[in-house]
Amino acid sequence: AALAAILVPMMREAGYNVPRACGLMAAGGIIAPVIPPSIGFIVFGVAASVSITHLFLAGIVPGLLMGVALAGAWWWLSRGENVKPLPRQPWSVRLRALGQGTWALGLPVVIIGGLKFGVFTPTEAAVVAAVYSLLVGMFVYRELRPDQLFGAFLAAGKTTGVVMFLVAAAGVSAWLITVANIPAQLGSMLQPLMDNRTLLLVAMMALVLIVGTALDFVPTVLILTPVLMPIVRQAGIDPVYFGVLFIINNAIGLITPPVGVVLNVVCGVARIDMDAAMRGVWPFLLAETVVLGLLIAFPEIVMVPLAWLK
Repeated sequence: AALAAILVPMMREAGYNVPRACGLMAAGGIIAPVIPPSIGFIVFGVAASVSITHLFLAGIVPGLLMGVALAGAWWWLSRGENVKPLPRQPWSVRLRALGQGTWALGLPVVIIGGLKFGVFTPTEAAVVAAVYSLLVGMFVYRELRPDQLFGAFLAAGKTTGVVMFLVAAAGVSAWLITVANIPAQLGSMLQPLMDNRTLLLVAMMALVLIVGTALDFVPTVLILTPVLMPIVRQAGIDPVYFGVLFIINNAIGLITPPVGVVLNVVCGVARIDMDAAMRGVWPFLLAETVVLGLLIAFPEIVMVPLAWLK
């Protein structure tokens, strides 16, 4: 929403294809759950009993690949467009802007650095991030006033309440799924694929993609994690590797209709209809799906950098 509100009007004024620009904003927005810090990895890690730190580290390279894929797709599609980009700013202006953004850009460095060197746990990292953001917002950028704190805390409490209610409901769903023996039934359906991990992953990712077109991100993660994790462990697939694929697939669901929460947000901000946005997003949706396919075909893309970062 923030990026679309700033960049889409600028791109419209420059003469870019507006639906395509909205598609790029939406597809770029879903990289957020993949590159840490990621709420998606935290929810999956808690639900699947998988190391959140390892999930954070494993998501860095795939997230960067998604960004490269979007850049390549945009370059290919926009070659023939007649646009008038904004004038280049002198280096003095660029360096000043970089300096002003240093404090904000330092937040991911603090979180990932603290996790990697064992300074704090993922839960403690959330506290560090909140305090860091509060201090920087109030005393460095001075965009957060003391009289706004109560509203910010109230909004955070409401958001946390919604997520925790979903977690509680998912716990009940997981118990019902276990009692109904659904993992065993699904496992028996996928049993012929157990000897071929690639085909098994393709089948599970297809299931996640279908469910993700109808459900929002967090409910999909909470409902499908207890169903799929027994199969993942039985097949000998690394849970962290599966978690990365799983979260990427759920993120892609955020820009697939009919729900497509992120796509709907961009449509509202840019004031275009969903049909136009769907036409604009599909090349970038395809590019990110290709990245997912590469990660399935070549697990080393995830596991080798993870081993180095660990």
